[in-house]
Amino acid sequence: MAKPPSDCRCRDIVSLLADYLDGTLDSVTTCRLQAHLEGCAPCIAFVNTYKGTVKAARQLKETDIPPELKDRLLSFLRQRNVP
Repeated sequence: MAKPPSDCRCRDIVSLLADYLDGTLDSVTTCRLQAHLEGCAPCIAFVNTYKGTVKAARQLKETDIPPELKDRLLSFLRQRNVP
């Protein structure tokens, strides 16, 4: 879990957001983060965008790709030493 900041700032939102939305932050950090969000329009927009992205990603469906494409992709990645 992310370490609670002494004073919640915009840059803290990024590192705390996943834990905040999962409900795993401690109550003190949650209160600090919520207090910050109440007065920071850019962070509210960031949180809303993040939530929308997570929601959209959860709606994606797995799709099988043709075997030839899979083979070409794996070959390409191996040549580039990508795990």
